[in-house]
Amino acid sequence: MRSTTRKMAVNIASALFAFFTLIGISEFSYDNSMDAMDDVAQAQLARGHVQRLLRDVLDAETGQRGYLLTGDTMYLEPYKAAIADIGQTQDQLRELFAARSDQIGTLARLGRTVQRKLAEMDLSIRMKNEGKDDAWRFVLTTEVGREQMDIIRSSAGQLIGETNQQTAHGYAEVRRSLLLARLGITLVGAVAFVAFWLYLRQTAALDQAGRRQQMALEAERDLLDVQVRERTTRLAELATHLQQVREEERGHLARELHDELGSLLTAAKLDVARIKARIAADAGDLHARIEHLIETLNSGIALKRRIIEDLRPSSLSNLGLVPALEILTREFGQRSGLNIIANLEPAELDETIQLTVYRLVQESLTNIARYAEAKNVEISLLSYKDYILVTVHDDGRGFDPQAVQSSSHGLQGMRHRVEASGGRLDIRSDNGATISATLPLTVRKAAPQA
Repeated sequence: MRSTTRKMAVNIASALFAFFTLIGISEFSYDNSMDAMDDVAQAQLARGHVQRLLRDVLDAETGQRGYLLTGDTMYLEPYKAAIADIGQTQDQLRELFAARSDQIGTLARLGRTVQRKLAEMDLSIRMKNEGKDDAWRFVLTTEVGREQMDIIRSSAGQLIGETNQQTAHGYAEVRRSLLLARLGITLVGAVAFVAFWLYLRQTAALDQAGRRQQMALEAERDLLDVQVRERTTRLAELATHLQQVREEERGHLARELHDELGSLLTAAKLDVARIKARIAADAGDLHARIEHLIETLNSGIALKRRIIEDLRPSSLSNLGLVPALEILTREFGQRSGLNIIANLEPAELDETIQLTVYRLVQESLTNIARYAEAKNVEISLLSYKDYILVTVHDDGRGFDPQAVQSSSHGLQGMRHRVEASGGRLDIRSDNGATISATLPLTVRKAAPQA
């Protein structure tokens, strides 16, 4: 483990070294190249301005000579345009060569010569305009103009040569920067390749260790899955057994209440009726008390009957599922004030499925009355070839099925009862709440959970 950590640290250090070295070489080459390209661009711009100045001087001289020889003022247009452009070009050249002390002297000499040439041309044109033909012809035939043009060409050529040297120097700097970047990238690439090779070796070793660990984890997970499935099956069987025991206890309690408590209440009611028959009419308030006692016994008998029906509905055993549900919905609607509409189709079901459907509807109505704040309830029992569909829908305020199912034992009991019978329970909350159960016609065990 310590060796692996050390190798990983070396690989990371090598990668970081290669990364920062590459960045340094790239930045250095970029800065040098940009400086060199700026110098080249400035040299090219200066060369263009020098050539432009030389061209403007030649254009001005051509226009001046054409005007002097022909007298046509048309030649003065290019002359004037060249004169105007020469001043702007000289300003631009002075700005470009301001930081170059080795070239500023040549530029100053060029500027003085250009000014003398312009003055000589302007003098010739003024003498032409004043009619002094001999004077301007004398100026034109002298060697002064030619000497000035030679100086201008020589100074301009010197500046152009210096700018060409500057351009060549810039290109050389760019080539050196590119060569440096090439060598640096090659070196960094070699280091990166070595680091990558070491990384691959380490990754292969880690993959092998990971596969071994994964195999151990999968074996442990499979063992845990088997244990979970076994325990889940046992818990489901235990829950089903507890529900069956609960129903059996309910049935036993219902029979005890019917046989013992029912007979006691009935006997007490008969005894009170005999006493009432033997008491004279003028016995004072004793007659009224006996009537009240009879009403109390009737209420107790009715309460006993309702408790027995809740514990173990006799109508389900004696009349079948559909009549039992009709009685349940009618009596529950009378007690709770709910408007219950039942659409029940007859179905041939075994006793366990009938009890599951009855308890589902009973628990749903109890929850609606307690929590839903509903006014209307629709109950449907639809029979198909191999299964039935039971639906209970209310128009109450609804609830969040995900939040309620984890904390509601009633809903959990419903789900387990349905799934223990081989069915499926769906709960939705949209414009109220809807509980739907799909159940087979006969009980089949639910598939064990994975």
